[in-house]
Amino acid sequence: MAINPASASEPTDRLAARAAEKNAAFMRGDMQRWLELTPFADDFCLMQPFGGPASHGFDATPEKMAEMAKFFRNGKTDLEIVQTFASDAIAVLVMIERQRAEVGGLPAQDWSLRVTEVYRKENTEWRLAHRHADPLTRRMSLDQAAALARGPDKC
Repeated sequence: MAINPASASEPTDRLAARAAEKNAAFMRGDMQRWLELTPFADDFCLMQPFGGPASHGFDATPEKMAEMAKFFRNGKTDLEIVQTFASDAIAVLVMIERQRAEVGGLPAQDWSLRVTEVYRKENTEWRLAHRHADPLTRRMSLDQAAALARGPDKC
């Protein structure tokens, strides 16, 4: 299966438009709309921007959605597509999610993320199989990167 850069092709254009809409819904705390726009693969894997181990699957219970809706509030977003790749069965979006929001009760601030999303086509639907997000949108020094790699208990 060949995977080719697809910066101006279907299905990546549709997936990028959907990613922009779902990200905007997420950052304003509209988890119902976000969930409608985010069909997950059964084996979905998430590497969260807060670090830690990867999680598998997605808990879409009403309780979890309500908790997430309280955590993310009043966000404004813009999506920058860096690169896309696609085959008949796999599509990859490499993006910068430029966003400002209230997160976890903190005052509004920049919460921009570098993001890679991998979609897998199942029957006729593109499902999100993997998401990796990190807040490293600004360059940092070697010392800063080393402190981050050591972790908060070693700084």
